[in-house]
Amino acid sequence: MDALMRTLFLALAQNRSVSKLARRYGLRFGASRFVAGETLEQAIETVRRLNGSGREATLDHLGEFVSNEAEASRSTEMCLRTLDAIAASGVRANLSLKLTSLGLGISEELCMRNMTDILERARIHGLFVRIDMEDHAQCEKTIAIYRRLRREFDHVGIVIQAYLYRSVQDLADLKELKPNLRLVKGAYKEPPEVAYPNKPDVDENFKRLISTHLKNGNYTAIATHDPQIIGFTKQLVKQLNIPLNQFEFQMLYGIREELQLQLAREGYKVRIYVPFGRDWFGYFMRRLAERPANVWFVLKNLFK
Repeated sequence: MDALMRTLFLALAQNRSVSKLARRYGLRFGASRFVAGETLEQAIETVRRLNGSGREATLDHLGEFVSNEAEASRSTEMCLRTLDAIAASGVRANLSLKLTSLGLGISEELCMRNMTDILERARIHGLFVRIDMEDHAQCEKTIAIYRRLRREFDHVGIVIQAYLYRSVQDLADLKELKPNLRLVKGAYKEPPEVAYPNKPDVDENFKRLISTHLKNGNYTAIATHDPQIIGFTKQLVKQLNIPLNQFEFQMLYGIREELQLQLAREGYKVRIYVPFGRDWFGYFMRRLAERPANVWFVLKNLFK
């Protein structure tokens, strides 16, 4: 049953018509649990609250279905505004973004120009930018653009997904760049030809990636809510005498908040992924797909 619901929610996440319909009703479906608001101002206030409890943040202006250069330009402008707002407000936050929202599906050169503008602005403010990874079809192009950007910029990182077979090799290929990586399990529905279909295999690959990247001496963001993976990481860094400033835990806004606070109290750096914007539906559906039990939370909100 959970597998069927996961498939349904992931299909809805890609449905432009349903997304447009959902926007009419704002965040009252319960998406406000996972989305910091529709405006940049609301997102900054959320980050301020997180900072006050010892947590860092990374802001992501949600964008789906960019299909022309004008839309990609608007998305780029929002990234620039977000960087300016982080700097002006003094909150402790980075920027996360998806290359498809900057025109990757239209033209790689368009995407490169937009990313260059963003990274130049980030450099002025002394801020870091993380390129999110999307489904496997975008993986090769995303890594290629990251490589090109690293020729000029050091303050940019990327994401590697543990459920893809290729990720161990990607890690080895990127080693020369000493990359700042976010390691995740992966949230898209992928065919078994490219991704591990079973959770135990994904978990083992995740541990392999964490161990390899930390042993390589590179900065590692471990993005997980899984106590087993967190426990593995704690034990590993203790065994290897890895300093606390070489890694961080990352979690999603609205999920396992008590665990976030506990890790921060224990002295670990904890960064919360804070999405915002009007185009929240696809992101919301992916969160429901990850944990269908959240559907009951949504239903309760509908009938309040």
